[in-house]
Amino acid sequence: MKIIVTKDYNDMSRKAANIISAQIITKPNCVLGLATGSTPVGTYAQLVEWYKKGDLDFSQVSTVNLDEYRGLDHSNDQSYYYFMMNNLFKHVNIDLSRTNVPDGTNPDPVKACEEYEEIVKSYGGADLQLLGLGHNGHIGFNEPADEFPNFTHCVDLTESTIKANARFFEKIEDVPTQAYTMGIGTIMRAKRILLIASGADKAEAVKKALQGPVMPQMPASILQLHPDVTVVLDEAAASLL
Repeated sequence: MKIIVTKDYNDMSRKAANIISAQIITKPNCVLGLATGSTPVGTYAQLVEWYKKGDLDFSQVSTVNLDEYRGLDHSNDQSYYYFMMNNLFKHVNIDLSRTNVPDGTNPDPVKACEEYEEIVKSYGGADLQLLGLGHNGHIGFNEPADEFPNFTHCVDLTESTIKANARFFEKIEDVPTQAYTMGIGTIMRAKRILLIASGADKAEAVKKALQGPVMPQMPASILQLHPDVTVVLDEAAASLL
């Protein structure tokens, strides 16, 4: 595991974007595993800036997103498809037919998750999987549990995750209580993993994930067992290491 500590959020975003851009340049038809949330916004903005300068070409890139809220369609401004469109996809020359987000509108959770797992498998998994880190150590929407889930599955979101996401909705009652997410096994089958975290409020989760015991009650701790992980942190997130 390689840990890079940066000055601040902007520096973290640039360094993370540099790792992703190197992946695209090295393998133009790569498969990128993508994440949503506030942490990667700066990373995507940097990638868009480099694309507009002519430094990046997304025309052969395929993407698989980590997760989607159950019940939200693509037009919902809180869906992760909408997030990806507005933060990355519509600003670069990516082929939208090769972008993939779990189908939150599929009412059958078993079928929805099995179909998405097959999509990820059809690409041979991600060449590079981008991850954020939840305050409780979740990656994707894999919440603390008694075991590491192997495949894409439907998850009941914890109270802390619902509260953390409430700032994006008009009222907390509007926050979905379930999501479809890649499993820990799906994530771990990525060839490379890039974990990013920013802010003092993530410092405790960072320390437990990177230096604590590997256990499903701290989902991100499993990354200690992956052969190729790069962690990019700002100084505040790394403060307890």
